[in-house]
Amino acid sequence: MATTIHHRTCNLCEAICGLEIEHDGSQILSIKGDKQDPFSRGHVCPKAVALKDIHEDPDRLRQPLKKVDGQWQSISWDQALDEVAEKLGAIQQAHGKDSVGVYLGNPNVHNTGSMLFSRHLLHALNTRNRFSATSVDQLPHHLIAHKLFGHQLKIPVPDIDHCDYFLVFGANPMASNGSIMTVPDVRHRLKAINQRGGKIVVIDPRRSETAEVASEHLFVRPGSDALLLSAMIHDLYASGKVATHRLHDHTDELEGLEAQFSPFSPEAVAEATGISALEIRRLVSEFTSAKNAVAYGRMGVSVHPFGTLSQYLIMLFNLLCGRLDEPGGLMFTRPAIDTLSVTGPGNFDRSRSRVRQLPAFSGEYPVATLAEEILTPGEGQIRALLTVAGNPVLSTPNGRQLDKALEQLDFMVCIDFYLNETSRHADIILPPVSPLEREHYDVIFHLLAVRNSSRYADALFEKPKDAKHDWEIFLALAERLSPARGLKQKFSHLGRRILTPKRTLDALLKRGPYKLSLKKLRAQPHGIDLGPLQPQLPEGLHHKDKRIHLNTEFFLSDLERLKTLLADTERHEQVLLIGRRHVRSNNSWLHNSQRLVKGKPRCTAQIHPRDAARMGVNEGQNVRITSRVGSLVVPAEVTDEIMPGVVSVPHGWGHQREGVQLSVAKEHAGVSVNDLTDEQAIDALSGNAALNALPVQLSAAS
Repeated sequence: MATTIHHRTCNLCEAICGLEIEHDGSQILSIKGDKQDPFSRGHVCPKAVALKDIHEDPDRLRQPLKKVDGQWQSISWDQALDEVAEKLGAIQQAHGKDSVGVYLGNPNVHNTGSMLFSRHLLHALNTRNRFSATSVDQLPHHLIAHKLFGHQLKIPVPDIDHCDYFLVFGANPMASNGSIMTVPDVRHRLKAINQRGGKIVVIDPRRSETAEVASEHLFVRPGSDALLLSAMIHDLYASGKVATHRLHDHTDELEGLEAQFSPFSPEAVAEATGISALEIRRLVSEFTSAKNAVAYGRMGVSVHPFGTLSQYLIMLFNLLCGRLDEPGGLMFTRPAIDTLSVTGPGNFDRSRSRVRQLPAFSGEYPVATLAEEILTPGEGQIRALLTVAGNPVLSTPNGRQLDKALEQLDFMVCIDFYLNETSRHADIILPPVSPLEREHYDVIFHLLAVRNSSRYADALFEKPKDAKHDWEIFLALAERLSPARGLKQKFSHLGRRILTPKRTLDALLKRGPYKLSLKKLRAQPHGIDLGPLQPQLPEGLHHKDKRIHLNTEFFLSDLERLKTLLADTERHEQVLLIGRRHVRSNNSWLHNSQRLVKGKPRCTAQIHPRDAARMGVNEGQNVRITSRVGSLVVPAEVTDEIMPGVVSVPHGWGHQREGVQLSVAKEHAGVSVNDLTDEQAIDALSGNAALNALPVQLSAAS
């Protein structure tokens, strides 16, 4: 049997590892790491094999479905697209443009066609009620980049290959393969820090997989990161360790900062954070003494009530220590596609949500308000919903409330190839092709990579004759919702059809800083190394005055709220909920792969032995976790890897709902931690959901 080797990058997480896929033209025989990929160097994690599982999954939808009298029926593409456009158009005609809501899930950013063409459908709908996974994830990063550097995507990443002191807040790259930091082969990159005499310090309420390979781990009380960082900045000034750096001459509002942090001495925050004043001062001393140090915070920091303030203080700490835009510190990439030049800089608080008046960021409202926008009557109420590659019932706060809200919609359509906890509510499901039936280029993740590189791959398998790409679905709906009127619009529609993802990519590459093309990338199937990260500032700033705008009035206004946390001694005694991630999972995506979910159950409640003893609970026995919005019963995993007074439940599980057609996932259903998280708990600055540091009650359960 003749076989062929196909090279591409894995699009199942941010690491963009190079793959070598052996196939016979119809079946995948093996998936291995591409040892010739200059960026990932042959590394892959267990998720890579899930590309085969997704492609071959009998549960994956391959043709449009329509719900008729509660039963699913297959229909043609023309019928499906016509009915969707007709129904959405009629609802908007009767109730206004904003009566249709849109939710974009995380997988869109891993999909070239979605990244390049979803805007056409959004423009055709012209609704203000737009939501995405951004506001349960990385919204603080975008808001800070927008305000400080002038563009929502101007996000610096740790130059991990050249640092000798890596200070990690609430991040677990050993499980995530990096997040807002594209870093394949992270284990060896972390090991290299130790081998060159450096140090890795992890600050986390849980001794994570990354903490296990670190030089040191410190437990921190969930949600208190902003207190700890404020104390570290306080000590920077008190000990005279603020650096003199070239960027300080290009930074507004540096004067007067010291006084802002005077209430947050290391002694003042020690009890609330769980980290002693002596250790706080030692961290500052070690960081400032290191030649190439960088502080990095991620998911555990972003998604608690002070997420934006915490990420801002991490950025400020790096800046004050002279570690921004310096080798081994926080650096900016120079990707082959200059994404920033062809996307908007972002905007904040130009409009507010109808019910709770939460601010929009770049045209999207916080998803924590989605359910109430459906449930609350009045002008602008969402009566129809379009979701694209998303499962918000499992991934957004108070999933049970959203579950009930979706039942009340007049119409719902999902662009998705699974019948999951969200799409089960749809009237019509439009399934796109599998990841291996489409071309791939990482438009976003090259922008967040710890080394500049570029790689393109054509589709491994030709799409079936009766199938459609995501981008083809977007364009077909857009043309039906907003038909061409006049010669100008007809030319515009024609241009969309001509500018396929391949042609668009080719044009963007040729305009980019390296003047590449698809032809050049196809000639290098293992990818092209474009070199290490290089300093860019101040020239690379997107503000017209080429200055860093600290916007202290906006960000540091939250220090007043932080003082209340410092004074809240009752909170020190509360049990706080946090999430966690596993290398074999990616949100709710991959639980229908038997090889990824088999083995010891992973949907457990990790609790400290002290808390288990207090409740009389042993390993494997059930515990009940109760919040304001709900209650869950979960098997206990008793471990000293978790801080006392903290309970950890992983994100993305809970496939037990009726109507879900995911055979493997239902066998390993687990529970959805977002049946506990509270839609009212948000980060006050950005509106990002506060999924972590949520007060809960913990008790034994039968």
